[in-house]
Amino acid sequence: MAVSRASDATHAYPEGVPCWVDAQLPDVEAGRRFYGELFGWTFGEGFEPHQEGVWARHHGEPVAALTPKRDGRMPTVWTVSFATPDAAALAARIQAAGGQVITAPTRLGPYGTTALATDPEGGVFGLWQAGTHPGFGKRHEPGSFCWAELYARDPETVDRFYGTLFHEALFGPDASPDFGRAPVSGVFPAEMPPHFLVHFGVEDVDAVLGTVNRLGGRVQASPFDTSYGRAAVVTDNQGASFAVLEVRGR
Repeated sequence: MAVSRASDATHAYPEGVPCWVDAQLPDVEAGRRFYGELFGWTFGEGFEPHQEGVWARHHGEPVAALTPKRDGRMPTVWTVSFATPDAAALAARIQAAGGQVITAPTRLGPYGTTALATDPEGGVFGLWQAGTHPGFGKRHEPGSFCWAELYARDPETVDRFYGTLFHEALFGPDASPDFGRAPVSGVFPAEMPPHFLVHFGVEDVDAVLGTVNRLGGRVQASPFDTSYGRAAVVTDNQGASFAVLEVRGR
């Protein structure tokens, strides 16, 4: 399964393209220290400064957001959001295709509209309808988003679901992979629930793992080769999982 990749310009991404990622953390300040040293990110105000969320930038370009986790019962996670020109219409299509809408489309001032949904297996993802904020200012480079892998239990069900939602992005003439699908058991224990795993680009996977450990994170899955590069799965110092990816051939 492949999703098209938009040109890295300052405009809204085509529907179905991963356009933004954010981490929900118990301690945003600790997240700033961890990711600032790991990826060289700098931080400024986010969509809602009074809520203590921050944007992460790499060489001045927005690449992610760190937001405070409001409910301790919720997981500490990275979430990938897919672009859409109409979040409300896409939310209705998600429900019709067998998914669920967790958080209804919500306007974030002039920046855009966000929503949270799940696929039929429970994999959580976001929607982003751009206003003044189109999404990633840079990607596919070290220190920025490079890939999102959906770890699923029923490939046929999720392929049908995302193919219905994002048909043009998946099968259009300019389609190029920005997220893929793999069985949960390929990397994780079989009992792990289906989920998206955000990948950030790095120049040297092995060197980065040492930094992750030094900063209080841990390695979940040692480096392994994939069709899109050499990856490893880690958690940060608060338990949010993500992957680091040494991209080949780009």
